[in-house]
Order: sequence, then C-alpha cells, then structure tokens
Amino acid sequence: MVAEWSERSGDNAPQPKISIGSDAIVGSGQLVESIDPSRPGIVAARFHTASPAEITQATECAANDPSGWREIPARERYETLRRVAQEIRLARADLVGAAMADAGKTILESDPEISEAIDFVEFYASTALELQTSSAFEAQPRGAVIVISPWNFPIAIPCGGIAAALAAGNTTILKPASDTFLPAAILCECFWRAGVPREALQLVACSGRDASAYLLGHPNIKTVILTGGTETALRILEARPSLDLLAETGGKNATIISSLSDRDLAIKNVLHSAFSHAGQKCSATSLLLLEEEVYHDNDFRNALIDAASSLTVGSAWNLKTKMGPLIRPPSGDLARGIKELEPGESWALMPRDLDDNPCLFSPGIKWDVQRGSFTHLTELFGPVLGVMPYRDLSEAIDIIHETGFGLTSGLESLDDREQDEWQRRVQAGNLYQNRPTTGAIVLRQPFGGMGKSAFGPGIKAGGPNYVVPLMHFGGSDAAAEEIEAPDKTGSKLNDAPELPALSSFWQHLMRRDSPPAEEVRSNMPASDFARLKRAVLSYDHFANAEIRQQHDTVQLVGQDNFRRYLPMTHVRIRVAQQDTWFEIFARAAAVIAAGGRASISRNPDLHSAPIAALERLTQQWAADLEFIEETEEELAEAIRSGQVDRVRYAGHIEVPECIRTAARDQFVYIATDPVTPHGRIELLWYVREQSLCIDYHRYGNLGFRADEARRDVL
Repeated sequence: MVAEWSERSGDNAPQPKISIGSDAIVGSGQLVESIDPSRPGIVAARFHTASPAEITQATECAANDPSGWREIPARERYETLRRVAQEIRLARADLVGAAMADAGKTILESDPEISEAIDFVEFYASTALELQTSSAFEAQPRGAVIVISPWNFPIAIPCGGIAAALAAGNTTILKPASDTFLPAAILCECFWRAGVPREALQLVACSGRDASAYLLGHPNIKTVILTGGTETALRILEARPSLDLLAETGGKNATIISSLSDRDLAIKNVLHSAFSHAGQKCSATSLLLLEEEVYHDNDFRNALIDAASSLTVGSAWNLKTKMGPLIRPPSGDLARGIKELEPGESWALMPRDLDDNPCLFSPGIKWDVQRGSFTHLTELFGPVLGVMPYRDLSEAIDIIHETGFGLTSGLESLDDREQDEWQRRVQAGNLYQNRPTTGAIVLRQPFGGMGKSAFGPGIKAGGPNYVVPLMHFGGSDAAAEEIEAPDKTGSKLNDAPELPALSSFWQHLMRRDSPPAEEVRSNMPASDFARLKRAVLSYDHFANAEIRQQHDTVQLVGQDNFRRYLPMTHVRIRVAQQDTWFEIFARAAAVIAAGGRASISRNPDLHSAPIAALERLTQQWAADLEFIEETEEELAEAIRSGQVDRVRYAGHIEVPECIRTAARDQFVYIATDPVTPHGRIELLWYVREQSLCIDYHRYGNLGFRADEARRDVL
C-alpha cells in the first residue's frame, strides 16, 4: 500500500471530481494542486473547484431532494448506512494512502481514523433509527445540511458529519478542506457505492469565500456542521445569525502534572498528547502545567526533554516515523509560536526544521511561559509545548480557564482529593485523567467542547444525542406516555414525579383546594393542561434515567469512561406574547428537572396571565426560578456581561438581532426548537454534555478495583 500510493503522485496524481446533483464532474473553477507535506513540490492530487453556479446548483438540489432521501423509510436508510460502513472497511488501504499523501498523516495516525469513521456510520445509523421508530414522537429531518470538515482528520470528521446528517434523513453537501480533498472524495465514493444517492450526498470543493457567499448564503440552507477555527464559526454566524451552527472549534488544552503523580507515566502521556500528528489535533495538549515541586525537579525536566528529543520525526512514508510533517509551512500564530520567545520564556527544547522540508519540524518545549502571554492564550496547532508552573491545583485550573477555550483537559495525579476537585471544577468537554488527552473513541468518549471550543447546544459527537439537533420532533402527545432514554428504552412513565422539586410542583398543580392551582386549571386550555401533565412525568422519567446519572456504557477493565450532563445554571426562558400556557410552564419544569436554574424573562410591557400564575404556583422553586422584566437590549447586555449561559425561546418567533449578536460573541446557545412534552428531547436544551475518561490501572495493576464486575477482556 505504501509503495503503491507513494507512486500515485506527480503526473500520476489522482484527479478527484466534485459531485453536483447526480453527476461527478470536473469543476469549472480553478485548478488546485495539493502538495504532499512529506515531499516538497510533489503533487498528491489535482482537482478543480466548483464555480458559483455549480455551488448554487448543489444547494438547490439539496433543498429540493430529487432522490427522495428524506422520504425513504428509516429502516431502509439504516440498512444503506450499514452497507456504507462495510464499503469503508474495504477501502481502508486507499483511505490510509490518501491521508498519507494529501495530509502527511502516518499510518499510526490515519489507520485509527478509518476505524472511527466506521464507528460513526454504524453508531449514528443506530441512534437515528431508534429515534425515528420511537412510539414517543415523530422524528423528521431538518432538510439540507452542510458539512464543513478540516484537514487534520480528513476521513473520520467528514464521515461523522455526513453520516449523522444522512442518518437523520437530511440531504447533505460535504465541503472538505481544500488541503485534503482527495481522501474526502474517496470517502464519498464509499457512500455512493453503498447506495446513498449522489443527490443526497454531494461533494463540493471551493474557497472559504465562495462557501460563505454561495453555499452558506442560500436561504434553504438552515443547518451547518463545522469543524474548524473559532474565527471561522464567528464569521459564519456574522453572515447568517439565524443559522443552526453545530461547530467543534479550537482548543488551548492543558495537562496538569501534580507532585503526587507517576512522573514517568505522565511524561509518556504528555508526549503522546502534545506531539502526535505534529500537534495538529484540536485535542492536543498545548500547555503543560507543573506543580512547583515538579517544575523545579531537574530530573523531571531532563527526562521530558530527552523523551521529546528522541521522537522519530520524518516523512509519513517512513514507517519508523513517530511524528510526521505539518500540513503546510508554519505561518501566522504557529510561525510566531515556533520561532519566537515571549518575555520570560526560554527554549527547554528548541524546534528545528529538518530535511530541507519547510513542513517538517522537531518538537519544541518552551519553559516558563508567562500567565496572560501569547503562548498561554493562543492556539498554535503545531509541535510546541508551553510549560508553566503553578502553586496549587486551584491556581492551575484558573490558568486553564483564562484561555477561554474548553475542549480537552488532562490531569496526572494519584491523589483522590486532587482528582475530585479537578473533575468538579474544570470547564472542558473531555476530561482525561492519568492518560493522554487525544484519541476519543465513539460512544466511549463522546467528543466536544465548551466556551470558545464549541458553538451549539453542547451535544457531543459520537454520543447518543448527536443526531437530535439534526431532526425536528413532533407527533401525537398521547404517545408521550412512553419515553425512550438512550440506555433504557420503552419504559413506562410513573403516575407521579419522583424528583422532589417536580413532585412538589405536581402536588400543588393537582390540589383542588389550592387557589393558584385552581387558577391554572380554570384558565389554561384543557389541551395544554393535559400536555403539561404528560410533560412533567416525561421530564421526571428522563431526568432520573439519563440526565441525572453518570453513564459508563462500555465498562472497560482498567478504564472508566463516564458520560455525564452538566445543568445550565443561568438559563433565560424568554417569553413572548404568543407563547402558550404549555410552552411557558413546560420550559420551567424542564430546566428544574434537568437540575438547572433559570430566569423567566419578559418585556416590561408584556402582561402575561400564565407567567403570573406560574410565579404563584412555584414558590417552592424560588431558589432556582426567578421572574424578571427586561427589554431586548437589557437581555442582550445580560448576555454580554456573562450573566446568561443559555437562552430558550418557544420556537415560533424571530430572535432579535441584538440578542443573536450578543449570544454569538459570548458563545451562548439560543435554543429555538418547539417546546415538546418529551423529556428525551426537551431536557437536552438545558444541559451540556461532558466526557470523563480515567485510567485507573497502573501498568495493568487494578489495585483495590481488581474484583469489580467489568466487561470481559476477550
């Protein structure tokens, strides 16, 4: 495979085509020659970009769905995607070869991508089918979805996006990074060979400017899945504020090494986290925070430097290579980070350019990075590790949070107290304890961040809820008597809520001698009252079965993999004149069920009988539910000042521009889907997901947990 693909270059380089409508065509745009990062000047692929007219044709095709993909029975879509997974298995060698040639990825880095891509397809097909065949609601596709994928994971990430979108029943357009169009084209061929219509999955190559103007600018495109830079996401939302953007963006990830750690194991984990794929992973460790005792330990410093300098750096075509090339010569922030020192910094290990290849650099370690400096706060995306000292764990966590990012975070410590504090306080989507911060596996460690590292509802890729934002949910409320949780399907609802907060609300609501309850029953339409009762029971069930639990689905020996939900504690439930009694009461009940806190927000000139009744009926929620009057501008200012972490509208009004702008700038998600009585859906808008991966073994020794019941090793 290596010999075959290394020869597919220069004049023999592949010439992948774009796919518009039902046809694979040579684009009418400019010719692009993609250069092999391992071999300067050697062309790995040639292709033509799409013209504006061809991009417009693709968006119209996606909107019109001539293949009828959205109408195909869910079971048939599922079977098609299962065939896709098998086609990807058969194409493993070509996908690995294309990633080596076009992205400079070693086999050690690219081969696991194929496995991840297969996992994505099979997992999303299953989770979508579960939702689409549920008796609790009707799940419908949203329409046309654009997937914009990066160059650093040119197979797994685009595959995950298009698999989720297609599984949900949407027509899809893939716009891969221009640097790695070749593996994306081979990937799409797997989908088409398996039976996905070309009209349902189109492939477009274009510049970022053309993508913004013609691809994302089409009015029928409402949903975009993006993996890329934070600035890219902000530009997209600036151009289309109302776009449903599900984005995994940048990271400035840190690993903490405590004085109570296994220092040799910590060095091994940090090197893998910082320098795999030349540090070009969004999950890579970029900052190393050392407790002062470790920071001043010369033996530790020398061991770290020696281990990093011993890494084999070279061409992806050399099977001995541990760290391959950059995708392109360093520029911008990476060029500054790899070539310059900030005040106070010194090179513990200076990076060197190698083999007359401008893309090839040895690892670099900066010592004594200053708090608030360029190296501390800036995502570099290359083989540069910044080292900072800290006095205590609280200070280390503060240093992490000052970056504003929250993608991955690592802790090396054997102390239970430090582990507990770190798990409780660190604001990051994926936490890794006593292991590397890279290499998330589907379902085992669903992936996605917080803060500047994510745009959207905080639902993780590779998790059981990822397809939910790609669907609309409706259907008969009578079916709400059953609810389905990802791990517990078909459970009957209780006759009354079990959660204390919902139980007291239920008792007040059902009392015949309660004036507030009588006011609600007298004024709330009977249909709304019936929906509310079913909703409260559904919310209670899903909160107990899923939201308020910590889940380890795989139960590996020696490793915990917890999937958990963090409640939003500063939710604004925004009420409009046309909101129904059900929409107001249900949102309040949902946030309480999820364990969050909220403010019922309305304009000062809005006089709402439902709000007044809700306030009188929920005195027991006073600590978690407040009622405020504020103008749109005042709400926008509250968002800008950090007082709001989620906004929930009822879904049938246009969100004012000032609120959208403030939310975009503060990375606050505005949930605008219709309010549903189904906890499986509604409660997801009041939480964000977090993954916690813990290696509890040491060199295979399980200690006091040796007798735990876990999954069989074989």
